[in-house]
Amino acid sequence: MNNLKLELENCYGIRKLEENLDFSQTRAVAIYAPNGAMKTSLAETFRDIAQSRATVDRIFPDRPTKRVVVDEAGNALDENSVVVIKSYEDVIPNEKTSLLLVNSELRLELEKLLKGVQSAEEGLAKSLRKVSGSKRIEREISATFTKSDNQFIKALTRVKEEVAKQEGAPFKDVPYERIFDAKTLAFLSSGEFTGAVEAYVKSYNALIDKSKYFHRGVFNYYNASTIAKNLADNGFFKAKHTVKLNGSDAVEINDVKQLEQIIQAEKDSITNDAELRKKYGAIEKGLNKNQELRDLQNYLAENEHLLPYLANIEEFREEVLKSYLKSCFDQVQTLLQLVEETDGRRQEIEQAARSEQTQWQEVIATFNDRFSVPFRLEVENLVAVILGLERAPRLGFTFVDGDEEVPVEKAKLMAALSTGETKAFYILNILFDIQVRMKSGQHALFVIDDIADSFDYKNKYAIIEYLRDTAEHPMFRQIVLTHNFDFFRTACSRYVGRQNCFMATKTKDKVILQESYGVKNVFEFWKSRFYVSDAIAVATIPFIRNVAEYTMGQDSNAYLQLTKMLHVQPDSSQLTLGDLDFQFNTILGKQGAHANREANLFDYIFNVANACVDAPEGVNFENKIVLSIAIRLAAEQLMISRLNDQAAVAALTGNQTGALSDLYRTRFPDDSETNALLRQVLLMTPESIHLNSFMYEPIVDMSDEHLRRLYAKIKAAMQG
Repeated sequence: MNNLKLELENCYGIRKLEENLDFSQTRAVAIYAPNGAMKTSLAETFRDIAQSRATVDRIFPDRPTKRVVVDEAGNALDENSVVVIKSYEDVIPNEKTSLLLVNSELRLELEKLLKGVQSAEEGLAKSLRKVSGSKRIEREISATFTKSDNQFIKALTRVKEEVAKQEGAPFKDVPYERIFDAKTLAFLSSGEFTGAVEAYVKSYNALIDKSKYFHRGVFNYYNASTIAKNLADNGFFKAKHTVKLNGSDAVEINDVKQLEQIIQAEKDSITNDAELRKKYGAIEKGLNKNQELRDLQNYLAENEHLLPYLANIEEFREEVLKSYLKSCFDQVQTLLQLVEETDGRRQEIEQAARSEQTQWQEVIATFNDRFSVPFRLEVENLVAVILGLERAPRLGFTFVDGDEEVPVEKAKLMAALSTGETKAFYILNILFDIQVRMKSGQHALFVIDDIADSFDYKNKYAIIEYLRDTAEHPMFRQIVLTHNFDFFRTACSRYVGRQNCFMATKTKDKVILQESYGVKNVFEFWKSRFYVSDAIAVATIPFIRNVAEYTMGQDSNAYLQLTKMLHVQPDSSQLTLGDLDFQFNTILGKQGAHANREANLFDYIFNVANACVDAPEGVNFENKIVLSIAIRLAAEQLMISRLNDQAAVAALTGNQTGALSDLYRTRFPDDSETNALLRQVLLMTPESIHLNSFMYEPIVDMSDEHLRRLYAKIKAAMQG
């Protein structure tokens, strides 16, 4: 691909963008975009292409979207060839995957599967907590069926078949904490209670054996009640069917109420037996010892049919838990099916990780060699993986402090690292993806969205060097997006080339990409055009003053004269354009003069600022500086005029604009409108005026439109 044509409309905030990106000379394009201009929107549009999904405008979804991205032959991009690298994604391997060293498509697939399992597990847990009333029910299920409290999935697998065969959920309404609380269990397991329960159960079983309809271990009160409910729910009696109960006196029943009454009467005949009541009294006496047991006694009084099950509390616990699981069995099956599918795919992906042994060894070597972090990466199970004893590579870390080295666990390492150092793991993952594509010979368009954000300079340069190496691969193309001007400037000079470096400007109607300006040395360009461009002549004032400060000091006449051109001082109004020419020629060793050198300098600056307001929108370095200077001069004139106190103004020291603002706020505290305007002046203009060859990114980032609005406001205040 030698050319990429972009025709975008209403794509995540990009109103319109029409550009052709040329890769014929250099395989990379770099775009500097201030925050909010288009960077993230363009990256998201390419991500849509990579994921075969439609692009929209999230803020204005009704606006029609146009997305045409084609090569020089008019062919749409293959989604498999588009790789969007975001500024940062957390890819630190966790205990569930430990697959950092596997290509991202497989890793993301596994993470998606694991998220599906996690979601299903959380859904089941929520249902189980609701039915059981216990917040720790997963641990209880795990501990009961595996003897370990963190093997929930294993426990479900262990009892799945038993639960599937189980008829109904007879104990799903039993509140778990009421019976299986630690204090309650201690009493239920005591000799006092077990003896009383055994006596009760013996009498109870004797009565069951004499029952007309109930049969021990076969058909009890719960079974009978469940059948009655199911018959009624399914319209059995409405269809004129009848039920015949066999017993000492057979009864034919044609109504659900009649059936329920017979079942209840049979139950009452057992539970109201005098001998059984006596045995129950012994239990009741023990349950009245404290409040927790009294709560249990009250519950058992209403659910006396549960007492026989308490004779074997652990067996009863299993039956209760199985009833909970039976009531949520669809969710249990869904979860276990997902686990089975995920485990199978995990094994395949881990095998892929093993097979990519050469790639991940090379990537680790590259990372250790190029990136400056206080640790060294290694594969701690390398031999085991090569021998097939373990399925996937596992990263190990050696912390390096001078001549000392010590192995360190990941958790401790992460706690010791800075944000930038932690993000180095993300770079490791990117290196691996690029390495895999390089080995496979795949075509790839990498859209790189501020990859070096938050990195220190050493690692920024390491990233740029790696991107340069990548751009030399004949199958690869790059679009580098950044709002870091220094990163942009370095990438342009080291490998992208000026012809493929652009600056994005967002206007009301569209985004435009302009040829990069001031990337190498904007001041060298300005010096050659001082007498050609009025805007450059004014914008050069702070730069010349910096040179005077560095070479002659702040007490020099040149520095003091240039300061008078940037602040309203007693004789500033007498300065002319010719005075600026003199300082320019003297300090920089130039010759020349403006034709209108007799013009008042402040009038000249304001006239140039007025012209900047009407200039086309764009990068406009010099226009922004001119507007900043004019705004500050106008603000000082406004404050000095309204204060009308030359002695107080003359006594001010330090930053003149800030000191004037403090004095104005003291004298006119109720003038909230002007004070708010002055705060904007102080916030927006200093970095634009105090600029030098080492740092002028703030003026690049600042919106042309913001300065124009502020200039209009300060002018209106002066006239008001």
